[in-house]
Amino acid sequence: MNYVATIGLEVHVQLKTRSKMFCACPIEYGAPPNAHTCPVCLGLPGALPVMNEEALRMTALTGLMLGCDIAPVCKFDRKNYFYPDMPKNYQISQYDLPICLGGGVPLHDMAYPKDAQKNIAHPDKVVHLTRIHLEEDVAKSQHFETSTGIDFNRAGSPLMEIVSEPEIDSPEEAFAYLTSLKQILLYGGVSDADMEKGQLRCDCNVSVRPEGESQLGTKIEIKNMNSISGVRRALAYEIERQIAAVSAGGKLQQETRGWNDASGQTFLMRTKEMAHDYRYFPDPDLLPVKTDAFMDDVRKRVPELPSQKRARFVSQYGVSSYDAGVLANDLALSRYFEQAASHAKKPKNVANWVLNDLQSALNNSEKAIEDSPISAESLDELVNLIDDGKINSSQGREVFNEMFAHPGKSAAQIVEERGMKQESDLGAIESLCDQAIAGNPKAVAEYKSGKLQAINAIKGQVMKLSQGKANPTVVGEVLAKKLAL
Repeated sequence: MNYVATIGLEVHVQLKTRSKMFCACPIEYGAPPNAHTCPVCLGLPGALPVMNEEALRMTALTGLMLGCDIAPVCKFDRKNYFYPDMPKNYQISQYDLPICLGGGVPLHDMAYPKDAQKNIAHPDKVVHLTRIHLEEDVAKSQHFETSTGIDFNRAGSPLMEIVSEPEIDSPEEAFAYLTSLKQILLYGGVSDADMEKGQLRCDCNVSVRPEGESQLGTKIEIKNMNSISGVRRALAYEIERQIAAVSAGGKLQQETRGWNDASGQTFLMRTKEMAHDYRYFPDPDLLPVKTDAFMDDVRKRVPELPSQKRARFVSQYGVSSYDAGVLANDLALSRYFEQAASHAKKPKNVANWVLNDLQSALNNSEKAIEDSPISAESLDELVNLIDDGKINSSQGREVFNEMFAHPGKSAAQIVEERGMKQESDLGAIESLCDQAIAGNPKAVAEYKSGKLQAINAIKGQVMKLSQGKANPTVVGEVLAKKLAL
């Protein structure tokens, strides 16, 4: 019997605000444990929360970028449960009136794993969202050899929860969903979305059912995934585990599991709570929020989205759809390209240098595009020298390598120092061509008899006579004209 999987994702995103959700404590990754706490985020008796309006704006901005409906009124609730990392024994969250409803995450080809990009089951699929709600983060547990410590620096940080519909069909689609979502969050500047730092965390809900059946199977949650590739691996394992269990006549129960990346297996954590177990009720210390008060400002902050940037790069700069996708995938890379192409005669050539030579050099030296030794303006200068015929492509790579090794040196300066400037003077090149024609009668005869590739031997002689400085394009034009006589 064949089985199909159904996946829904709950993504927690730490917002890029300067202070926490309900107090003025700063947010600082890597600060000493418990350095940024106060009576409010420690849940001490009598402490009252004060709402962070910027967190509300960022959540609404995320909703607009993802096509959500922004609720005219949202409110905060208390989600009651006991856990060591929850200081108040309840979490301030949103339940029945979240700030964002609906919307979706588009899955574009470049968002899929490289090994899956040629076999995409549903091209241009959009995974719909159920909701986006805002809540406070919990503290972080640190497990030592014989004890566990709690760091409350993270407790109270503003956290978005983005909940998808159960519309994801495979681990590869889950990978594409998270990649695309992360990209949009970075474009909007609402989060750094660094999974290693816990700024983006993912819970996966997955079930299997026999092919042809409409009723979903038992939902099992995989908790707190901290890498996109890890999500793919965990889902692949869990789907196979569930299929094996059901095929053997076993019955699955709703539960929460963890993922051990080292062993490549999920493991049981606890049986799953239901929503009523949390005994939600409106937080009596926080008034409902009317979003109209700040939505005009939020709409002005909506950026050009990745899909829009890809389309614009194709139309404005004449790059291929694939190159546009690679450039737009990385916001910093796309900004570098636009700066380099702003005055370029042939922007497509700039894209080729960025995607091939520059990225290769950066990867080999383990540098990010932000740390490139060659500025965007300097690369633009180099490519224009090549496009103007002042140096050839081979010389251009020599200049590029020198620029990369010695930051600050301009392409024109290196060309001058090394005497690379191509000879484009028509009179000088005609004289060299005459010498080469006179010195290669056999090649001339072959060319005139119809063996057109024989012109390469004559062209090579011209380049030798010029010590490699003659413009090869001009040389080819002059030789073709002279040999046609």
